Amino acid sequence: MLGMLEGYDRSAAVRYLCRADPELGRHIESVGPCTLAPAPDSGPHALFDRLASSILSQQLSVKAAATIAGRLRERAAGPRHLDPVLLDTLSDDEIRACGVSRPKIAALRDLADAVGTGRIPTLTELQGFDDDEVVASLTTVRGVGRWTVEMLLIFLLDRPDVFPVADVGIRRGFERVTGLDGPATATQMLGRAEAWAPYRSVASWYLWRAVDQTGQAVPAPPPPPVG
Repeated sequence: MLGMLEGYDRSAAVRYLCRADPELGRHIESVGPCTLAPAPDSGPHALFDRLASSILSQQLSVKAAATIAGRLRERAAGPRHLDPVLLDTLSDDEIRACGVSRPKIAALRDLADAVGTGRIPTLTELQGFDDDEVVASLTTVRGVGRWTVEMLLIFLLDRPDVFPVADVGIRRGFERVTGLDGPATATQMLGRAEAWAPYRSVASWYLWRAVDQTGQAVPAPPPPPVG
């Protein structure tokens, strides 16, 4: 199954997309080569670190989230990643002192429990799951929604066919590339993106670049509910 392959050929994906959708192809030509380069990480706490970082960043600016994550890392990071065992040694008040809200503390606790008890698969196990199975497994954790898992699929598991339709940047890029006068609907986006399969991750990267080209900041996506 292509959705489970790692290390797919970006150049082949670009050629495919240009043939499948000439309008998208013109945008691709204006942007240039795809430099989407996930950084797979097999460290023992890589999955916890990625998901915890996503929880911490919800409803915050990039700068504020980085500040809070940095404070927490000073207290609960191992050599490379946030460590769920070290996090569990901290009291709620100690975590709160880092700037983490109480609902997010509850989400981090649930994530640490899910990792520690095996309630969610390990990163190695997830590599053998198809995309829908990864989403279903990880969204059982408090504070982890579909968008969060889609980012993990693209940027950690290196899956080629992910289309995060709820992402605001993707939506704005879609509107710009297709020349829509009004807001794009999920139905419109999903229908158009059928032609982009099995390389919708690469198409998504180019849609993000369309927003970058306007000189405008990419808005944060709607976060999953916490608490």
